[in-house]
Amino acid sequence: MPSMVPSRSESLYVLNQIIISPSDTDYLDQLIPSIKEYSVGNKTSELLRSLSKFASDKEAEIENICNTNHQEFVSSVNQLLHIREGTVSLTAEILDLNQSIQASTEKLAEQKKALVESRQHRLNIDETSRAIQDCLEVLRLANQVHDLLAKKNHYAALRALEELQNVHLKGVTQFQIADMIQRSVPATQRAIAEAVMSDLNTWLYRIREMSQYLGEIALYHTDLRKTRQKERAARLPYLEHFKLNSAIELVCDEHEEFDLLQNEELQVDFTPLFECLHIHQSLGQMEKFRVEYANTRRRQKELLIPASVTLVDDDGASLHNLLEEMAGFAIVERATMKKVPDLRYPVDVDELWESMCHTAVGLISTALHEVDNAESLLKTKNLIALFMQTMNTWDFAMGAFEDLLLTLFKKYAELLKKRFSDDFQEIVSTDDYMPMPIQTPEEFDKVLNVSWYTPSEPQEQAFPCVLPFSQMYPLCCIDIRNFLNQFYFFANDDFTNPDIIDATLKDALDELLSSKVCDTLVERLNSQYLGQIVQILINLEHFEHACHELELLLAAARSQNFSSEPVALKATGKFRDNKKAAEKRIFEVVNSKIDDLIETAEYDWTAAAAPTEPSNYMQTLTRFLSNIMNSTLLGLPKEIKELIYFDALSHASTMILALPLSAEVKRINPNGVMALAKDVEYLYQFVDSLNNPILRENLDELQQTVQLMQAENADEFYDISMRNKKYGRVDAINGPTLLEKLTHTVQSPVKMDKFSTLSSRFGKK
Repeated sequence: MPSMVPSRSESLYVLNQIIISPSDTDYLDQLIPSIKEYSVGNKTSELLRSLSKFASDKEAEIENICNTNHQEFVSSVNQLLHIREGTVSLTAEILDLNQSIQASTEKLAEQKKALVESRQHRLNIDETSRAIQDCLEVLRLANQVHDLLAKKNHYAALRALEELQNVHLKGVTQFQIADMIQRSVPATQRAIAEAVMSDLNTWLYRIREMSQYLGEIALYHTDLRKTRQKERAARLPYLEHFKLNSAIELVCDEHEEFDLLQNEELQVDFTPLFECLHIHQSLGQMEKFRVEYANTRRRQKELLIPASVTLVDDDGASLHNLLEEMAGFAIVERATMKKVPDLRYPVDVDELWESMCHTAVGLISTALHEVDNAESLLKTKNLIALFMQTMNTWDFAMGAFEDLLLTLFKKYAELLKKRFSDDFQEIVSTDDYMPMPIQTPEEFDKVLNVSWYTPSEPQEQAFPCVLPFSQMYPLCCIDIRNFLNQFYFFANDDFTNPDIIDATLKDALDELLSSKVCDTLVERLNSQYLGQIVQILINLEHFEHACHELELLLAAARSQNFSSEPVALKATGKFRDNKKAAEKRIFEVVNSKIDDLIETAEYDWTAAAAPTEPSNYMQTLTRFLSNIMNSTLLGLPKEIKELIYFDALSHASTMILALPLSAEVKRINPNGVMALAKDVEYLYQFVDSLNNPILRENLDELQQTVQLMQAENADEFYDISMRNKKYGRVDAINGPTLLEKLTHTVQSPVKMDKFSTLSSRFGKK
């Protein structure tokens, strides 16, 4: 185990390291570990001895060196002493010089002190001068603010005030004048705000005054745009599908752009508004300004709307003024909103607009009761539509005025119905109910153009001529066409409810045709004049055809409004149904006339001699039938004429047969039968001349009955097979009745027995 005590060689090594240490720090760094090592082995004394010995050795070495260089040292000491003597003398001289300098310095210090004091006074004077200049500049700027305000340079005054407050006052805050001016700044700001608001109110008043003129220009240029659009549509029909303010129309009209607010006729300068807005923004009073501006415009809106309007003035000035004022006011509002978005919000402008619209619509609706002329109402509608198109250009909602147009249309429809109702009533009541005479081709063409009538014979027409209908038909057709045109005048491209017009027009036409034409014609069927009744039937026929044409026309017009539903007029069925009533009435009148003629028959059933010619009543009857066929019924369709003839002959046959069957006729001799037979033959020949086998069948019963009464062997009638062969149309009751009467007129007993036999077969006494 190695020893804990360092050896002598180690001690020497440590001493050498200590000696050669370059600094005190390294010296201690070498000494401290050695002390620790020797202290561990309790060898501290040994270390001290080593150090003492080392010191002794070094002293001896130094002494040796000193003994060797003693002479040099002594000479050096002498030199130092000599140098010291010189130094002392120099010190004395320096002290003297110092005293001299000190004396000069004290004098200089006194002069410097006086100079410093002089400079301080000068600085104070300079500072005072600068302060006076700054205060004068502040006063000058304060006066300049008021001068600018007096010259109405409000923005410059505000800038000068801000410069005064933010720049110049900060340099004179230590002076009382700064306090005074600072306290006056709010009052000056209020004065600037009030002055600029006064100018803005003047501007608003001028805007209020020019609103009507601005609206007038806006409506005028919208009308010009409509004219240009129509001209373009005339050149290019495709453009007819695009309304005003559509994208296509706006593109087509780009080269005609017109600035309503800046043009040769009118200039609206928004500078006062911008200045006022900017000043209030600078003052931090934007919200207050916005509220005040809105209130001012609201008051102006209330002043703009009059207490009432009239729609019956000659030039429509009242409504023109109202709509032009509204248009100008609203256009300024929209322009203000676009130029200054922070001042007018869209909701504020729209609210103000809606308020104006509802008030104006209320005034116009109240004034509607004054209007009793459809043309005046149409002018009102056109003006309102032009106003709506103008405001659509500026993106204003027109819902209130669209509802107003519906109200106007209802009023317009009522006025048209009333006027045309009176016209129809007059036409129908004053008609002569005679076929319409035509004198010239021009007159004929006019009738064809206005009425729904196509001649059945397209070959060249000879003049003068007579048309089948009476004059009321083309006159009513003219009124119907005018009625349609008047309705569709209202329904041009600025009306957004075409379906309502279609429905209203259909109902109005139905009512006019049904109540004013058809019902009036039906009332006149009570006439006893056959020609008038026949003419009514012919007119009903043509009106039914006109209704069919109207249905097609209305369907075509409706298809343009994007609706393909078929149109059915109730009047069509009503005319068709009343044709049957007219036919029935013709039957009644013809049959009544036949009854009257047959009632004049004066048969002598027990005449002593046979007649030589037909009875007068029969001749009159056939002449009557011939006349109505060739004149009165000439204009009727062939099938109706045949039906009337068929019914008339059937009725005549029945009434003639009823003559011998009358209870008043007790006896009929062969001469009476001969008279009846001659009349029946005469009637048969007349019917045969008509060349219509169907009409002959009406006389079969009458003819066979007469033949039975003339038969030599009347018993054949009681033989079923013979009766069906020869007397099949004779009534089974009427035959025996007549035979009974004929038998009583014969004086022969044989015939009496025969009659008794026949009577017993039928249970007669």
